[in-house]
Amino acid sequence: MRSIRFAGLLLVVSLVVSSIHAQQARLLVAQKGEDSLAIVDPGSGTVIASVPEGGTTGHEVVASPDGELAYVPIYGNSGVGLKGTDGSNMVVIDIAAHKVVGNVDFGLGVRPHMPLFGPKDGLLYVTTELDRSITIVDPKTLEIVGSIPTGQPESHMLALSHDGQRGYTANVGPGTVSVLDIPGRKLLRIIPISSNTQRISISKDDRWVFTADQEKPQMAVIDTRKNEVSKWIPLEGIGYGTAVTLDGRWLLVTIPTKSKVAVVDLTTMKVVRSVETPADPEELLAQPGGKTVWVSCGLPHTVAELDLGTWTIKRKIVMGKNSDGIAWAAGKSCSESRAGPMIRDRYHDKACGNSNGKKKLHAFGRGFGISG
Repeated sequence: MRSIRFAGLLLVVSLVVSSIHAQQARLLVAQKGEDSLAIVDPGSGTVIASVPEGGTTGHEVVASPDGELAYVPIYGNSGVGLKGTDGSNMVVIDIAAHKVVGNVDFGLGVRPHMPLFGPKDGLLYVTTELDRSITIVDPKTLEIVGSIPTGQPESHMLALSHDGQRGYTANVGPGTVSVLDIPGRKLLRIIPISSNTQRISISKDDRWVFTADQEKPQMAVIDTRKNEVSKWIPLEGIGYGTAVTLDGRWLLVTIPTKSKVAVVDLTTMKVVRSVETPADPEELLAQPGGKTVWVSCGLPHTVAELDLGTWTIKRKIVMGKNSDGIAWAAGKSCSESRAGPMIRDRYHDKACGNSNGKKKLHAFGRGFGISG
């Protein structure tokens, strides 16, 4: 009888340990040249798995808020505005299991590209370029539940306001930005930028939207209260990807031709420094915690870790061919463990380093007829 109870305890402990390990934070990288998604341990810098997407090819990725699933739109085999195949689906990847577990069929070739979760409604918003729209997907049922017209071709990238009220698309070929009413699911305004614009991001207070002019070395700064360009930030080269640091103080801009990231002080709207990177820096991701920004670099097939404390590249991780879109899959806290309410109650303090954990663990063991 005692051995049975001990075996039961071991099973419970095993479930807890497995749950904790399954919920470690992961860096996700779209490997365009290999039609796969890389799952990276950011602590060790190790590529844990490269998951085949089953299509050509994913450019961007987003993780579910609970960190369990990755959503990868399958764009096609070309760049924006160029001839090539037209992707028509988005795959869902189980991050812990390293396999495709779901699919969203858009019904026709729409070149789905940038996926983002709505900050308030939990829905998934995906740019669908050839349809000149944002397609809205229920991530639980994988059903299409709506769309928002952008009024422009090549709506490539999307930024959402933190209150979930507004969306902004960078429309590459037309060189415009579309302003969207997210709850109302309608187009509000089209803002001219230049003859070509790339990428888009938004300030932490939702006051400013940033997009990179592809004809001149400058960033357009859109005033979201007026829905017009209010400022231009000169750069030393043509900018591309952008990201605002989590403290809201800095705007980072990749400059692929210079192999640099420009750092803009958002209080003055001026470049105050630049950081040398591996060749061809493209996309930026501010890691939760506020001390690190990840930089995907396409040609050297590398992701670089930028330390915000020293403004230097701390580490380089070799990826698959032509790595592009990057996302963060959050680890779960102990209170969010998959092991279930009973196990969380018994083991929460132990797993999270609480000094009372040992007493609770022993109490739980006595429930199985074990003391010690």
